[in-house]
Amino acid sequence: YEHLVFGDPHVPIATVPGAADRTVSISSGGKTFRTTGWKIGWVTAPERLTTAILAVKQYLTYANGSPFQPAIARGLRMPDEFFAGLAADMRQKSAVLGAGLTAAGFDVSSPAATYFTVADTSALGFDDAAEFCRALPGLAGVVAVPLTAFVTAEHHDEYRPFVRFAACKKREVLEQAADRLAAITR
Repeated sequence: YEHLVFGDPHVPIATVPGAADRTVSISSGGKTFRTTGWKIGWVTAPERLTTAILAVKQYLTYANGSPFQPAIARGLRMPDEFFAGLAADMRQKSAVLGAGLTAAGFDVSSPAATYFTVADTSALGFDDAAEFCRALPGLAGVVAVPLTAFVTAEHHDEYRPFVRFAACKKREVLEQAADRLAAITR
């Protein structure tokens, strides 16, 4: 997501004084180039850590998208303006999604980066986002993911009412989703 920040530039942890010797940076072209199915990524780390990572990695992946690697490498050589355009596009789409969710009655956390917008379902009378997400396609023809899918059991209750919506759609799709969501709260 380092190329999909809205506003302040991304600061890699490895560039913080004293951090390079103990930092593993993992990235992927999937979100940046909107090729999430390709699963082409990379790791940068000190040699002693890279060696250990490679030892584990060889047993985790038996096939990869080798034909896509040159495409991602070419994409990474695109000029800064290209990446700025991607971020500006995602920022605009996130704003459309956030405004639509707010108009539908959700309490929205505006993202500073990424594809996703998090919303609280409590204001709509739902205290369990997983239940809400299971009902949502039938209620509005829209899907979302409960944040509890990404947390450990010990933190489940803290994230219980929160859902994640994706803004990586065409603007018209986001506007239609917002209209459908607003209809369930009327």
